[in-house]
Amino acid sequence: MFRRILIRALAAGILSASAAPALASAFDFVPAPQTDLNRVYRIDKVTGAVSSCQYGLKEGTVGITLCFGPGEGAKAQEPGEYGLIASRHEREGGVFRVNHRTGEMSVCYVFEEQVVCTPPETVTATVAEGDGDTPQVTGSTSD
Repeated sequence: MFRRILIRALAAGILSASAAPALASAFDFVPAPQTDLNRVYRIDKVTGAVSSCQYGLKEGTVGITLCFGPGEGAKAQEPGEYGLIASRHEREGGVFRVNHRTGEMSVCYVFEEQVVCTPPETVTATVAEGDGDTPQVTGSTSD
């Protein structure tokens, strides 16, 4: 009897362990670093789409959740492995969107009721001519 229960428990454990990768989270969350702002950013880890929510006061209620959808630059990007990083700057309301596969970064923040992100950029290992200390920024910047 005990042996049958043990076998069933082991089988259930193996089945649940094999399903674990399929249950990996699709989103990542990070708070804005600004210490007096109760905003949290959310990113779709595959598409890089960024949105944000925060608490708001509404008279006669316990409050409301104010959410801001993706706007310019914050909508789905090329499939990748995206994440969010908050700086340690206590007065910064935005966060960095990073693509762990390409090294590209954008800055995302709430602007006019939506989340917007700067164009993705990356830094190469080359240095500017005549300046041995300045890395070259590459990406979608136009001159």
